[in-house]
Amino acid sequence: MKQLTSAEVRQMFLDFFKSKGHSVEPSASLVPVDDPTLLWINSGVATLKKYFDGSIVPENPRITNAQKSIRTNDIENVGRTARHHTMFEMLGNFSIGDYFKKEAIHWAWEFLTSPEWIGFDPEKLYVTVYPKDTEAKRIWLEEVGLSADHVVEVEDNFWDIGAGPSGPDSEIFYDRGEEFNDLAADDPENYPGGENERYLEIWNLVFSEFNHKPDDTYEPLPHKNIDTGMGLERMVSIIQGAPTNFETDLFLPIIHAIEEISGAVKYGENPVTDVSFKVIADHIRALSFAIGDGALPSNEGRGYVLRRLLRRAVMHGQKLQIQDSFLYKLVPVVGEIMESYYPEVLEKQAFIEKVIRTEEERFHETINEGLAILDQVIAQVKADDMDTLNGKDIFKLYDTYGFPVELTEEVAEEAGLKVDHAGFEKEMNAQRERARAARSNELSMGEQSALLTDIKVDSNYVGYERLQAESQLLVIVQEDSLVSETSAGQAQLIFAETPFYAEMGGQIADTGSILDEHGTLVATVENVKKAPNGQFLHHVEIKEAITEGVNYSLVVDVARHNRIIKNHTATHLLHKALKEILGSHANQAGSLVTPGHLRFDFTHFGQVTTEELQQMEQIVNEKIWAALPVVTVETDIDTAKSMGAMALFGEKYGHDVRVVNIADWSIELCGGNHVINTEDIGIFKIVSESGIGAGVRRIEAVTSKEAYELLHQEELRLRGIAQIVKAPQLKETVSRVEQLQTQLREVQKENEALASKLANQQAGDIFKDVKESNGLTYIAAQVNVKDMNQLRQLADQWKQKATSEVLVLATVANEKVNLLAAVNPDGLEKGLKAGDLIKAIAPKVGGGGGGRPDMAQAGGKNPEGIPAALAEVATWLANK
Repeated sequence: MKQLTSAEVRQMFLDFFKSKGHSVEPSASLVPVDDPTLLWINSGVATLKKYFDGSIVPENPRITNAQKSIRTNDIENVGRTARHHTMFEMLGNFSIGDYFKKEAIHWAWEFLTSPEWIGFDPEKLYVTVYPKDTEAKRIWLEEVGLSADHVVEVEDNFWDIGAGPSGPDSEIFYDRGEEFNDLAADDPENYPGGENERYLEIWNLVFSEFNHKPDDTYEPLPHKNIDTGMGLERMVSIIQGAPTNFETDLFLPIIHAIEEISGAVKYGENPVTDVSFKVIADHIRALSFAIGDGALPSNEGRGYVLRRLLRRAVMHGQKLQIQDSFLYKLVPVVGEIMESYYPEVLEKQAFIEKVIRTEEERFHETINEGLAILDQVIAQVKADDMDTLNGKDIFKLYDTYGFPVELTEEVAEEAGLKVDHAGFEKEMNAQRERARAARSNELSMGEQSALLTDIKVDSNYVGYERLQAESQLLVIVQEDSLVSETSAGQAQLIFAETPFYAEMGGQIADTGSILDEHGTLVATVENVKKAPNGQFLHHVEIKEAITEGVNYSLVVDVARHNRIIKNHTATHLLHKALKEILGSHANQAGSLVTPGHLRFDFTHFGQVTTEELQQMEQIVNEKIWAALPVVTVETDIDTAKSMGAMALFGEKYGHDVRVVNIADWSIELCGGNHVINTEDIGIFKIVSESGIGAGVRRIEAVTSKEAYELLHQEELRLRGIAQIVKAPQLKETVSRVEQLQTQLREVQKENEALASKLANQQAGDIFKDVKESNGLTYIAAQVNVKDMNQLRQLADQWKQKATSEVLVLATVANEKVNLLAAVNPDGLEKGLKAGDLIKAIAPKVGGGGGGRPDMAQAGGKNPEGIPAALAEVATWLANK
């Protein structure tokens, strides 16, 4: 067998399919672009859905890629099995309505067995087929020449996600030999396709030929597709003779680096610690790539996934006797392994390290906080005379606070408590079900529409030069049918050329009018989108009869268009200002350009300060006032990159591109419309800045007329405030407000002093009113204080005076009841618990609560129930 590195295997795969006429699609970001159905890019086909469902027709129907992917549905298995990973690479070749089963099968066999390529021994390869797919089986047997005992029919060989494209598949397995037999010879799973270690699946060829309809029927696709997936890690493990994926050059350098950091534990010496090495090596790969692609740790969505991966890795580091932050030190190791195809990890190394190190240090603080919370839980369990830590408590510590289950169990057992494993697993399974439900649409793919896909007419955009054009109407689509004419309703039109911009790159579409030769309005253009083959599809409301083949006048709403382009150019200025103030990591993560405002989403780790926003706003306005020329040139992609042009988020660029250059300060690839000079924008004003997700923030801003109107409204509000605070001049408003705040603070202090004095007076009265029940002394009273904090102050005074064994106080604040119960040391020795007492009396005021044995509190909604609650104290004590 050839000795190949992982980089060589990846490149060989891409080169092979390039030789078969495939275009090499670069690996996309792990963070999905414009696909709300996906949390992560989880397969090679995930980035190509737009081609498979027919919404876009690719330039080349043959595509190949090496796609980094993340799947975390069975994270618990990582490190414990030979081949489970969170991040992995999927090698794939795809046909969008071009070649089908014959070519896919022959090329797979050629790549795997030809000495020029991988060169596997054909006798080592087995394939599985869907029983009803007689054509695939025939090709393997008659054309490829496999013997019948190397082709296995498997009922599960049908790829189907419940809706949309589906079809049979054929999997290819490598026989690793008798030494990998982990099952008895007669075991029903001991065959290619079964659950065993001997026959390793390396490639799946999916023959996508049906549309799975909502009524659960299958109809042939108008264009049949090929979708294949080969796991790079598995292939490399076979080629490099590794017992698991982790002994390959994709992981071993990371494992050796972990050994050096540990200094105390070596890989391969103990199966238990080997799991920790594998988990860390796997998780740091996923973290490095995901953070490099703009995802950041947080408490929701993909950010929660990253936080969980990092915390699992840290805890496994502790099992290797690593106590300090260490994961960030592994980032350059990951980058060096993957540099040949993924240089971005090393390019963003400093930022990735910063994020990981900050999160590690936070987690070490979390561990300390979690231990404090766990101590309280354990104390409560013991106080309640229980011997088992509840599964719900274990899960809450794990899920809410990120506290590792293993550590919870270890601390509990040291405290002499049992742990409710079954209860914890019940909570975990419920969470998994919720996660599965949330992921149910992850692979959703729309149904193909042959109607738009089959339209091949040319349609050119002329809006860069003019906003009015005479053009022939080529296509009319109405109610999903091609028609030659129509006189009413909604329709989609394609013209030979158009001045209307189609919605893309964040810029919304132009609107306007369509006139006939007499100047009569025949349709209003409400939206424009790109058709699958790139034509401009005008969504219109028909006003008068309109006929295919006739010339019409297309007129863009110029005033609206001009407001849009001011905001679009301002977006470019803001993007550059962001990078200057926040750093090069602040990349665009989405944008919207409308006539009335602009919205710009960007990646950033941390808050954006008021000062930073002011700096950005000032930079943009200075560039506007400098009257910089905005020059747009058409060139090839390589020349554009050499000019330093930035690519915009979510855009796919062909060979020829447009570069928008603002005085060599801001240079971006952009197909949108722009002003001729920055001074046309007039003025720029940031309206708001906020976080919208894990590591993604949003700035909304306005320009020109809208900016003036905003400033005018702000001035009116300021004048209103000046009147209220009686500031003689507008500029004195701030100082006048500050004076009033100082006066207010002084009044508040006086009020607090009076309230404290009143509370002390009440304390003197209520502490004298000691009652007795069942030989136990207690005080139960309603007091006139403002909140729970003052109730606690009274309880502190009660402790010092030691006037009774039990104290219960009630007060009403903002129509809500606050209850407090306290038990002194003598009462505790007699078995009294404040938590039990508060639970007994709180229902009387329509509430509930709890707390420690010595002090507890509750809230309620029914002030009328306070007398009954206080009376219940005597009853509760009488029953003790």
